[in-house]
Amino acid sequence: MKKQNEQSWRDYFALGEVMGYFFRKKDPNRPNNFNIRMMHGINKISILMFLAGVIFMILKRVL
Repeated sequence: MKKQNEQSWRDYFALGEVMGYFFRKKDPNRPNNFNIRMMHGINKISILMFLAGVIFMILKRVL
């Protein structure tokens, strides 16, 4: 039987929040200026580069 605090592998590989960051609806109440748009753009690029690096390392290890 599984303990309440114990997490499964599915919990470690849940990418729902990451995908929600890329594909969320525009919020009209959120401030929209150049600095915030650039910050979010750089964050998206860094997330993609990190995921690409992790996938590369996994493939390198497996193959």
